Amino acid sequence: MDEPVKTGGRRRQARELAVQFLYQYDVSGGGDLRDAFAAFWPAQPDDQTNARGFAEELIRGAVEKQTEIDERIKKYTEHWELSRIAAVDRSILRLAIYEMLFRDDIPPVVSINEAVDIAKKYSTRESGAFVNGILDRLRGDLPRPARTPAGS
Repeated sequence: MDEPVKTGGRRRQARELAVQFLYQYDVSGGGDLRDAFAAFWPAQPDDQTNARGFAEELIRGAVEKQTEIDERIKKYTEHWELSRIAAVDRSILRLAIYEMLFRDDIPPVVSINEAVDIAKKYSTRESGAFVNGILDRLRGDLPRPARTPAGS
């Protein structure tokens, strides 16, 4: 009997965990990151421990660079207050923009595709197109190749 095909993988799982964490952190008003991790990780299934390291890298980076990331979101959403964007979409955008701006090891198109897929899974029917539109505008302004890691 054939084994079921797994969708995503460890990095997808890590991104989904990161989005869930960023959402929870956002709606709870932020606070101490260590306390937020201490509350978040025990509630996660044991089978997600392999993704935890990468998820924490992404979370720490997105939280550390949130002010700069939020400025980019405001720039590309024109005439939208950040608070008007659904919290899930805001979290997805923060993660993807962090990757696109600060993770040279991840090609921007990977970040965009992952964000769109996660938006379709966790948010509204229209969220995939909304997230894609914003991230595609950012991609056009990046000074690095869209399909390869920087320096490749």
